[in-house]
Amino acid sequence: MIENFEKDYEVCNCHKVKLNEIIDAISIKKIETLRELQEVTGAGTHCRHCVFEEADLGKVKKKIYCKDIFNEVKYG
Repeated sequence: MIENFEKDYEVCNCHKVKLNEIIDAISIKKIETLRELQEVTGAGTHCRHCVFEEADLGKVKKKIYCKDIFNEVKYG
């Protein structure tokens, strides 16, 4: 799924966190949990709409979520 997005795609609009920053945090910094990913990148720590689909209460839904990125990078 993440291959369908540009690396500079902004996953978290509140903190301006891009897809490549999330991927790097997971793979290079060896992030082990979604909570740790949020702490390191700041993604999903304000409105939380970008964490996972069930938390996305915005009128315009996100196209990809931190949880999906985490699972894909971490577990393939």
